Amino acid sequence: MEMDRPDGRSPNQLRPLACSRSVLHRAHGSATWAQGETKVLAAVYGPKAGTKKNENPEKASIEIIWKPNTGHIGQADREYEMILKKTFESICIRTIYPNTTTSIVVQVVHDDGALLPCAINAACAALVDAGIPLRHLAVAICCSVTDNNCIILDPSKQEEEKAKAFAYLVFPNTTVSVVPEKSLQAGSDPMAHGIITSVTHGAMSVDDYLHCLERGRATTQRLSEFLRKNMEPKSTREASKAG
Repeated sequence: MEMDRPDGRSPNQLRPLACSRSVLHRAHGSATWAQGETKVLAAVYGPKAGTKKNENPEKASIEIIWKPNTGHIGQADREYEMILKKTFESICIRTIYPNTTTSIVVQVVHDDGALLPCAINAACAALVDAGIPLRHLAVAICCSVTDNNCIILDPSKQEEEKAKAFAYLVFPNTTVSVVPEKSLQAGSDPMAHGIITSVTHGAMSVDDYLHCLERGRATTQRLSEFLRKNMEPKSTREASKAG
C-alpha cells in the first residue's frame, strides 16, 4: 500500500545520510551520523584497564553513556543505553582485551525521528575509527507501521508520533536470510539469521513485524555500502553524503 509522506518520500525511501569520522581529537575514535535532521555524535574511549563490578574480567566490558541534547537523562535514555550495550557486546570481539573497559559516549545533537538507529550507526562508525576489533559492521534502521497498516522506513519524528507501532532493527552487513527455516529453534544463534537486535514498540502483528524485517533487510545494502565507504582510509575518501 502506497502513501503520501509529509516530506514527499516513498515508503521505502531513507532520508539523506551523512557521516564524518575523527571529529573529536581527544577521543580514541569518534563519528557523527545524520539521517535527515536527526544527528548523533559518538565518541569512544579505551580500552582502559579494569572492568566494573558484575562484569566478566575475562572479557572486555562495553560501557554506554547516553547524553540527551537537553535536560536530564530519563527512562527512555536508560533503555537506549541498555540496547546499545547489548548490541555492541554482541559484535565486539571481547576476548582480545580481557579485563578492560571501552566507553562509548553518545551525544544526541538533534532528534527528528529514528534516533536509536542513528545512534547505533554513529557508535559503530566511532568504534571502527578507534580501531576496536569487531566481528563485523552493523547497520540499524527503524520501520514504522501507520494506522492504515503501511510500512515505512526511517520515519521522521512526526511520523513516529503518529505510528501505531515501530521496530528498531540492527543487521550485520552480510547478506543472510532474515527468517530462515528452523530459525526459532532453541539454542540457535540469531546473528546467523541476519539480525543482531530487534526492539518493538506499540501493537504490531506478526505479519507487520515480518514485513518490517523484510523491508529493513532490503535497505541494509545501501546503509552498509554507505558505512563501508565512510570507513575507508581517510586518504582515499572525502567527506561523504548520500541523498
